[in-house]
Amino acid sequence: MSKKVYCVAQFLPKAGKEAELFKVLQSLEPNTLREDGCLQYVVTRQIQSPFADGTSFPIAFNEIWADLASFEAHCQRAEIKAFFEQYCLAENGLAARWNVCIYTDEPANYDAPKLS
Repeated sequence: MSKKVYCVAQFLPKAGKEAELFKVLQSLEPNTLREDGCLQYVVTRQIQSPFADGTSFPIAFNEIWADLASFEAHCQRAEIKAFFEQYCLAENGLAARWNVCIYTDEPANYDAPKLS
């Protein structure tokens, strides 16, 4: 049974703040990649293509965690909490909106055997 957790964390920068917010988000990568349980943590920015014309926030983290506990521990790190306080929640922050969601790759009611 897979325990992996997939996270997509999207950010809508305030007007004129996209480059600055992207740079701040990139600064979170090195320490996060050192965390136990972090399998992938990369910030990306949306680009244009006629084959991918969906609607989304222009900046997104694509994350893979070994398990839910690793993801939740990451969210409680001082550096991550400080980022949200300073750049998302503060009135003068760089993000107008954000959306953090987690996913599993397992179908509902998957009956994989449990290993000891």
